[in-house]
Order: sequence, then structure tokens, then C-alpha cells
Amino acid sequence: MTSTSTTAASELPRVHRFLSDFHRRQAARTVDFPGAFAVLDDAYRHSRGNNHVLVDGAVDPEALPGYAEEALGHLPYRFSYVLDETVAAACRAPMERAGYRHATTMIMAHTGPVPEHGGAREVDFDELREPVTASWPRFAPEAPPEHIRDLVERRVARRRGADDVRFFAARTPAGEVAAWADLYMDPASGMAQIEDLVTVEAHLGQGYAGKVLDTALRVAADAGCSTRFLTAFADDWPRHWYGRKGFTAIGSVARFERV
Repeated sequence: MTSTSTTAASELPRVHRFLSDFHRRQAARTVDFPGAFAVLDDAYRHSRGNNHVLVDGAVDPEALPGYAEEALGHLPYRFSYVLDETVAAACRAPMERAGYRHATTMIMAHTGPVPEHGGAREVDFDELREPVTASWPRFAPEAPPEHIRDLVERRVARRRGADDVRFFAARTPAGEVAAWADLYMDPASGMAQIEDLVTVEAHLGQGYAGKVLDTALRVAADAGCSTRFLTAFADDWPRHWYGRKGFTAIGSVARFERV
């Protein structure tokens, strides 16, 4: 049995609310600003995903660099997300004057038929710790061990981010973890996010990521989540693969970083 997601660009405000709520819930502590808030977690101080400013309202663009400085001044980096594209465009010049680099992450909603279960299975984080640790030098080759540790262990904090958080993995015939992903669900609102879909380098091109993605989509749909989405870097190849898997870009999130 298949069905089609009702998600369209008109669903973008609901996606924004889900992202905002997830970041707040995941945080160890938050600091509120007009139109924005900072999320902080000293347990993962090297993780920008756990220590940043998120703009989810009508922020004063000229004030945003100061918010980041106030909240993140104890860290060697400053990192901010801006959810709304119009607000992001207004923030770009002030942030660049303050020394920030700008990049874009696409929000992609699943608008194709829901696939059959891909055969991946739910796993505990302990089963992922070793392969996730081994994968990070591929994406962050210059990161020292303490940074890698935070990037790996931060998955524990994600359990707080949504009502139902699950990790899925596909294994080789020999039992080795070949690919994995997170699934964050709020069945009451019909929202689900799939994130951090990664394939072990030795198993690229063998279909394991597709098995994990299909499993997450089917589980989310069966849980009543009609809005299923993920994020992908605008300038990287996976967004095109997601397009072939039934995902459509419905918006973008601006990222501003200063090191």
C-alpha cells in the first residue's frame, strides 16, 4: 500500500515550527532574544549543532551578530541558523560585515509515494557509536579527537528533541553496519524529520542508504506523519539523490558561521 505526502510549500511554516521546537527541546539550556534564541550544551561544546543561535521570528538583522556574540562568546566559533528566507536575506549583509560566511541548507519534503519497508532495523545508539566515529574523519579530516567525540556523542541529546526519536541501520550480509539515519517524529502534529543519513565509505553505491531511507519513510508514514522532510546542503550531490527518491525542495535555511 502506498500513499502520497500532502506536504507542499504551504507546509513550510509547520516545518519551521518543528525545527524550532526540536532545537529548543534538544538544548541543555536556551537564551531568548527578540525573534531568535540560542541553544547551548556544554557537554558538546565542539558541536555547532548543539551551540548556536536560531532565528525563527522577525529578528532585527543588525542585532543578530550581537546576539551570537552574547550567547556564544565562550566558544571559539559563532554559528547561526535563519529559518525564513526573507529574514535570511535581510540578515546576510550585517552578518557578512561582522565576518560571517553564508551557506544554504535545503529543506526537502517527501512528495512521492511512500515506499515499502526497506529492511533496515531500529538500533540503539551503542550499536552506531563505532561506525559513526569511524565515519567522521571523512567529513571533518582536520577535526581533533575531542571534536569527533562531541560530534558522535551528541546523538544522545537528540533523544530530547522530539516525542519519538529512533535510529535505523542497514547491515551487510556479514552483519556490519553499512548505513544509518535518524528519524524524529511528532505523530500528534503529523511531522517527521529524517536526518544524518550516512553510508560507510566502503559500501557506497550498494543500496544501503536507500534501504535506510525507505525504512524511515515507511515507519513515519505508518505513525501518521504525513509531512516527512529532511535537510540537504544546497551545493552537495545528495540533494539530487533525494530528488530521485521523491523529495522536493520547499524552502531553505541560511547558515552563518564565523571561526
